[in-house]
Amino acid sequence: MNFLRGVMGGPSAGPQPSGAETIQKLCDRVASSTLLDDRRDAVRALKSLSKKYRLEVGIQAMEHLIHVLQTDRSDSEIIGYALDTLYNVISNDLEEEEQEENLPKQVDDLGSQFTEIFIKQQENVTLLLTLVEEFDFHVRWPGVKLLTSLLKQQGPQVQQIILVSPMGVSRLMDLLADSREVIRNDGVLLLQQLTKSNAAIQKIVAFENAFERLLDIITEEGNSDGGIVVEDCLLLLQNLLKNNNSNQNFFKEGSYIQRMKPWFEVGDDNCGWSAQKVTNLHLMLQLVRVLVSPTNPPGATSSCQKAMFHCGLLQQLCTILMATGVPADILTETINTVSEVIRGCQMNQDYFASVNAPSNPPRPAIVVLLMSMVNERQPFVLRCAVLYCFQCFLYKNQKGQGEIVSTLLPSTIDATGNSVSAGQLLCGGLFSTDSLSNWCAAVALAHALQENATLKEQLLRVQLATSIGNPPVSLLQQCTNILSQGDKIDRRGSKVQTRVGLLMLLCTWLSNCSIAVTHFLHNPANVPFLTGQIAENLGEEEQLVQGLCALLLGISIYYNDNSLENYRKEKLKQLIEKRIGRENFIEKLGFISKHELYSRAAQKPQPGFSSPDHMMFDHEFTKLVKELEGVISKAIYKSSEEDKKEEEVKKTLEQHDNIVTHYKKVIREQDQELEELKQRINTLTSQNEQLQATVTQQVSQIQQHKDQYNLLKVQLGKDTQHHNSHGDTLQMNGIQMEEVSKLKEELEEWKNKHELLQGQLREKDSLIEKLKSSQLEMGTTEQSSQMSKSGGLEHNNELQKELEMLRSQIQLQSAEISKLQMENQKLQVMSTTADPALGDSGATAARGSGLEGRLEQEIQELKNEVKALSEEKESLKQHLDSSSSTVAILQDEKSKLQREVAESKKEQDDLLVLLADQDQKLSALKITLKDLGVPVEDEDDIESGDQGDEDEDGDEEEQD
Repeated sequence: MNFLRGVMGGPSAGPQPSGAETIQKLCDRVASSTLLDDRRDAVRALKSLSKKYRLEVGIQAMEHLIHVLQTDRSDSEIIGYALDTLYNVISNDLEEEEQEENLPKQVDDLGSQFTEIFIKQQENVTLLLTLVEEFDFHVRWPGVKLLTSLLKQQGPQVQQIILVSPMGVSRLMDLLADSREVIRNDGVLLLQQLTKSNAAIQKIVAFENAFERLLDIITEEGNSDGGIVVEDCLLLLQNLLKNNNSNQNFFKEGSYIQRMKPWFEVGDDNCGWSAQKVTNLHLMLQLVRVLVSPTNPPGATSSCQKAMFHCGLLQQLCTILMATGVPADILTETINTVSEVIRGCQMNQDYFASVNAPSNPPRPAIVVLLMSMVNERQPFVLRCAVLYCFQCFLYKNQKGQGEIVSTLLPSTIDATGNSVSAGQLLCGGLFSTDSLSNWCAAVALAHALQENATLKEQLLRVQLATSIGNPPVSLLQQCTNILSQGDKIDRRGSKVQTRVGLLMLLCTWLSNCSIAVTHFLHNPANVPFLTGQIAENLGEEEQLVQGLCALLLGISIYYNDNSLENYRKEKLKQLIEKRIGRENFIEKLGFISKHELYSRAAQKPQPGFSSPDHMMFDHEFTKLVKELEGVISKAIYKSSEEDKKEEEVKKTLEQHDNIVTHYKKVIREQDQELEELKQRINTLTSQNEQLQATVTQQVSQIQQHKDQYNLLKVQLGKDTQHHNSHGDTLQMNGIQMEEVSKLKEELEEWKNKHELLQGQLREKDSLIEKLKSSQLEMGTTEQSSQMSKSGGLEHNNELQKELEMLRSQIQLQSAEISKLQMENQKLQVMSTTADPALGDSGATAARGSGLEGRLEQEIQELKNEVKALSEEKESLKQHLDSSSSTVAILQDEKSKLQREVAESKKEQDDLLVLLADQDQKLSALKITLKDLGVPVEDEDDIESGDQGDEDEDGDEEEQD
């Protein structure tokens, strides 16, 4: 510490050392001292001397300070002192009292030289990036300031070192997330310098989530009401987005345009805006313009314009445009911003046309802006901004062009005069005594005709009332009259400016419109005026007018359809040859493109004039000159034969263009039809997908039902194992519930028919009983007289026995039928407990089919037996013919019996026919069941099964 007191000017008996000697001693102390405290004190002393003795400290101490950064990283205090010292040496941010008149250049040289020495070893910059990662405030903050200063002095070199350093840019991006505002704000300044003119670093910073962080900071700081931090963030955003298509697309795709809308929410009270707020809002508007700049790729600009409309940003800007109390420079920049947001975007242009100013009565915003443009009291920059806005509104907007021109046509002019239209304002500005208004109105009207031949023809219908009592003149005639009287009218401003504006309007109007050329040439004074202007030797200012007159005359030749005999192409060329000379004409025509103001206007669409006197050319007009200059020069030298050939080529081209236009229309219609068909296909595809999903769901449900059925079938099989011979063969997986119900109904019909047959059998039994009783009565009364006929009575007894046997068989069948019905009921109960649809349809159908087969067989046997009985009765009749009256009576009874038997036979025949029909139906049902996948048992199997059941029942009864 004693050493430091000596070198810092403490009391001493000897002479005081100089600053250079003190710095040398401090450097030796830093280099040789083994104690960290001594080195720290020496570095602190160098820091205090670095501002006053910047050169000496930089030359002698830089190497030692870098060594300290490398070796003493464990001590944050000495690192902080070393970084501050290096910052003071390299930085040019000196205090005002230390600056002198001849010092700035020397200061700049010092900072640049020391920076070059520091970055000569790239490891120094890498070391500095490592130190910036330290969280310690005394290390991180001076490291950020030093790196910022290095970028200011040697930006491209330092950028390249950081770019090749591993994770170099990512380390610096962490500064934006620092909770300490000082470091965060200086980190924003560092990134500003880092991203200047380096697209690669700009992309890395953008993809490191810089947009999200910067927009969050702007929101936290209060948007446009924020302080200098908001300004710094906006400048950094401009660096990232300007002329960087990749970052612009990333900004749009990340939905960051939507987050810009709150920036422009301006309240009703717009008085007393602070300078910082004006600066912030100005930068915000410039940032919007960066995204929609005409120099960007058209696709990127269009997508940003649409996004700004959909999120409401354009509407917010129009609100500022129509608000009161907005500062003039903010209003001007807002107009320029709205201009580029709507330029070439039909949707945005249509919206802007619908915006009304908050006046009484409401007026369209376009009309209000045009009133400002033709008002000479308004600021020059504001009038230029309004002209640019009008140009952007009409750019590629044929609908807007038609609306503007329609306000000039006689059929649409408001006769009451209560409202001022855009056309009236343009005409008023075109013929006012203010040259700047003349020029602006002429250029605006030229943009309304740009690339629109239809409107050029319609504008020829416009008639103007010049004075009371005089007939109206056309707008074209009035323009040429003012042009020819240019020097005679007293105007404010440059007279050349008015003539240039009118000539640009006429050139735009006549180009590519033969009818307008014919109207122009129909006035006999126009061609002599033009040739006279071109032929004169005028001053430098008038040379521009001469060039434009030559261009107008050349357009009159090139687009001439030779409809006027006195002004055919060949005659106009001869006139130029005689009065001007072809070479002189071409030379005068070249004055336009050689003019300095022409070159300035050709650079960008926005009118960027430093003063009204420089306002001569329009950007779109420079394109027209570039297009026509060459073809007019060729047309002047062409012969009549070449003109004829060219006309033929033009006609061919016109026909070709018409064909192409027709096919374009057809293709457009087909495209629309294709779009409609695509929409229908998409709709049908979506419906198909829905139906497929529904089918898939139903299939899965059916599969679930099948699985459930199989499970129930297995359970039913376990419960009814003694019926396996019947239950195992029944599978009803494919039968629908409706078919099962139909089978049930048919089974019921079979049951009813079976009961009917049983009733008919009972009637036959009763009939046979009657016959038996009658025969017994006859046998008792006539026993004495019938002794001789004993053989016949015996035969009768045999017949009675046969009848008894038949009755017993019928009873056995009835018993068997009752047993089958009981088994059927049991099966129905069992199947109902497992699967009602399965049991009712399967088991019952099988039993019913077996029962029908047995009934048919038994009825056939009954039929045969009845036939045998009738034969025996015939033989009995023959034996009793010779008997007595009693035999006659018996014979009568027999005849009655025969008739009844015949009737019964007939009835049985009817029943057989009915049974045959039912048998056919039953066969058809069996086929249907087989088609549905249900196995059907044959009648023999069913009968054998039933017989087995009867045998088992018989054995059980015997055991009982």
